[in-house]
Amino acid sequence: MATQTVTKPKTTPRTTTATAADLLTPRPRPEPGGAGRAAGRQPAPLPDDVVESITRLKMKYVGPVAAELVATAKEQGWSLEEFLRRFLGEEVMGRDEALRVSRVRAARFEANAKSFASWKAELSSIDVEVQQALITLDWARRKETLVFFGPSGTGKSHLAGALSRHAIDQGLKVRWNTLETLGDQLAQAKVDGTVTRTVAKNCQADIVVIDDIGDLPIDSTQAEAFYRIIDCAYERRSIILTSNTRPDKFDTLMPKNMATAAVDRLMHHAHLIITEGESFRLREAKNGGGVTPLISSEADR
Repeated sequence: MATQTVTKPKTTPRTTTATAADLLTPRPRPEPGGAGRAAGRQPAPLPDDVVESITRLKMKYVGPVAAELVATAKEQGWSLEEFLRRFLGEEVMGRDEALRVSRVRAARFEANAKSFASWKAELSSIDVEVQQALITLDWARRKETLVFFGPSGTGKSHLAGALSRHAIDQGLKVRWNTLETLGDQLAQAKVDGTVTRTVAKNCQADIVVIDDIGDLPIDSTQAEAFYRIIDCAYERRSIILTSNTRPDKFDTLMPKNMATAAVDRLMHHAHLIITEGESFRLREAKNGGGVTPLISSEADR
């Protein structure tokens, strides 16, 4: 188990040449036809046999812009190789985006799950170099575990959500859970006689997330679900877990024998990353950034 503890320095936070947000800012997608097409000019329609072939091959992403690509290729004198690169690239981009959207839906994120777009690396107590190492996702490829432990509001769930969304963008599958959702799934599975299938379905993802352990009391069904998921994912999948209770204190939240067995597997290949400091939410509230003023100031009128 690797433990990373960083106390927020009192001096001015150090900066790096590239923050997590910089690395994950998406580049704008180019227009299908590229530069050089005359504004408003309609391309000539494709021959019927070409349209039929595109339809039969189910190339639904390049299909709508195929005529535009052909017209642009003629105007700009593209080589056959360049035309094929653009034509097939448009279909690949469309399919990749559709797959990404499907994986986001399958992850079942909470409504407030965040991304790196709103993450402020320099405000976190986690060392910036550690953040950059997490972004590489090497730990996920090694099927290692991340355990984020710290007080409420110190960025645990935000970073877990951001890493999960980034993992999806990189082609990995994610499944997001809380102990409540896991408990509900297990309870229903016991009624349906599908316990094994339900647990296995969660562990089909490359990264299994269990968020916010310790915020609410844990009942016996939730504790059993927690153990079953940890046992199923052990050395087969990566886990991201966030908690305001240290893993070695989980026996205060659930039966000792179950907690001991689960934590033993959880922490075997785990990076324990400790978050510290004042709650981001509380800090924002103190600065008046959490709401829109009820009465505008004279300067705003």
